[in-house]
Amino acid sequence: MKVRFLSVLVLTAVVVSGCRKTAAPPPSSAPPAAPGLPQLTVAQGGNTPAPATKYFKGSIGSSLDLQMKLVREDPQLSGSYYYQRVGTRINLRGTIDPDGKFVLQEFDAAGKQTGVFKGLWAVDAQDGAVKLAGFWSKPNEKAGEKDTAFSLHEEPIALSGDVELVSKQIKESNKKSMYEIAAQYPQLSGGSNPNFEKFNQTVRGLVARKVAEFKKAISPQEGEEPPPEGSMGSDLTISYEIALAQDDLISVQFDVGSYSQGAAHPNSYAEVVNYDLRNGQPLKLSDLFKPGAKYLPALSSYAIADLKKQSKDKGDALPDDQIQSGAAPATKNYDNWTITRKGLGIYFDAYQVGPYAAGPQSVLVPYANLKDLINPDGPIAQLAK
Repeated sequence: MKVRFLSVLVLTAVVVSGCRKTAAPPPSSAPPAAPGLPQLTVAQGGNTPAPATKYFKGSIGSSLDLQMKLVREDPQLSGSYYYQRVGTRINLRGTIDPDGKFVLQEFDAAGKQTGVFKGLWAVDAQDGAVKLAGFWSKPNEKAGEKDTAFSLHEEPIALSGDVELVSKQIKESNKKSMYEIAAQYPQLSGGSNPNFEKFNQTVRGLVARKVAEFKKAISPQEGEEPPPEGSMGSDLTISYEIALAQDDLISVQFDVGSYSQGAAHPNSYAEVVNYDLRNGQPLKLSDLFKPGAKYLPALSSYAIADLKKQSKDKGDALPDDQIQSGAAPATKNYDNWTITRKGLGIYFDAYQVGPYAAGPQSVLVPYANLKDLINPDGPIAQLAK
C-alpha cells in the first residue's frame, strides 16, 4: 500500500508538469521513479492492444471512494465513474494521445458537461498495473484555477460482457445510542449467471452479520447507566479490496474496524470471501490443492521466512517466537487468504505474528512455490501456469 501511494505521488508530479506545460520531459520518456520504487512507463498508443476495459479505484481531492470504469480504444476513452457513498454514475468520454496524456469530459444524466479530467495514463513496469493521476476541474475553468488532484490505481478485475462489480453500503448514525456505521461491500451486476446472486447473498450476509454483532455488543445491559453526554461514541467501519474478479472466480478481502465506547483502543481484523462463480460456492483453502497435499507446511515455511525478512527490514518489529507461533502450519493461522494473479495473499491480524503496535501483516506466496501442490483441475490452476 505504501508503494502504491508513493507511486501515485510520483505520477501526480509528472501530470502537473504535463498538464500545466511547465518544463516537461521529452514526450516519449517515462515518469521517473523515486529511489526504491518500481519504474513506471507511459503507455504508448501503438502498444495498446484491442479495446480493453479496466476498473480503477482511488481518490479525488479529499474523497477516497472514487471508482471508475474505462474502455480504451486509441485514441478514444469512454466509461463512467461514481462515488461509493453516493452511487450515481457519471458518464465519461474523451481521448488519449500516444504519450499517455488524456482528457476525459464528464456528463450528467441530462447530457450536460459537469467537469473534465486531465491526466496521465502510466503503467507500472513491475506489475503491469495502470495508474491514473492528474487534475479535475469544472468546465471552462482556467488552467490551475480551483483544480482538484485525483489519483487512481487499476483493480484486478476482468469481467466480460455487461457484468460489473459495484459498491454498496450500509450507513447508520444514531445520536441517542451514540454510534456510527459505515460498511461497504461489492455486488455483481448484470450477466445471466445465477451464481452471481449467490455470491451477492454471501457478501451481504457477511456484512449484515458484522453490523448485527456490533449493535449487540454496544447495546447497554440492563441497569447500565447511559454514557455521559459529549463522551466518545462507538463506530464500525467495513471496507474492502478486490484481490481478483473474473467470470469464474472472485476474491475479496474485508477490513473490519470497530471501537466500543470505553475501550482502551480500536479493534481491527480481516475477513475474506473467496468464491467459485462457476460452481456457485465459497472456496476453502483445501479446494486449491491436490487431495492430501501438505500445503500448510509449504505456506508456513514461506510465510515465516518472509515475515522474518519483513521484520528485519522494519527494525525487528516482530518477535521470532510470535512469528513461529502465529504462522505455524495450523489451519487457524491461515483463515484469511486471497487469490491474486501472482500468488496467494496471506493476512495475519494484529497480535497474531507481532505486537498490537506492529499492526496486521501480510505475505504473498508465489504460485511457483506451490506448483507441485496445486490441484491441476482446481480454481487457481489457470493462474499458476
